[in-house]
Amino acid sequence: MTNLKLSSSVINSRDLHILPGLEGLSLEGTYHVVTKCKAGFPIVDTVQAKSPYEVFSRKVRGAIMNISFRVGDKFSATLYARAGKKVWIAEELARDITVADINDGAVMSKTSLYNYEQYKHVNAKTWADKVFVENIKEEVAA
Repeated sequence: MTNLKLSSSVINSRDLHILPGLEGLSLEGTYHVVTKCKAGFPIVDTVQAKSPYEVFSRKVRGAIMNISFRVGDKFSATLYARAGKKVWIAEELARDITVADINDGAVMSKTSLYNYEQYKHVNAKTWADKVFVENIKEEVAA
């Protein structure tokens, strides 16, 4: 039997734009999400969630253009932004992204998130493995 142990730090083996983290903040709250509709127009939605990954997983991944977290009454912090193939992503969201999140659609696999060398660097072998944290497989005696 094998258990999966994850490292806590984000590993970026290439030139991906990692946004600074929001250390010390509870990320449960209000998020603003900009998605692109089928006609190509942006749609802004406000979502209550416990984590940025929860917001990311609720939407059609290829349609997401921006996810920002509402900090207080006047400020928002960008946690994810996509412009064409370029992606900017915060550490808090990067820690939870799996291979399936990137490879599951036609759009995300064409962005800068998709990189086989990154998958090899973090020992990602299945669709459930994380992309930006090291996947350490431990053998467990039965």
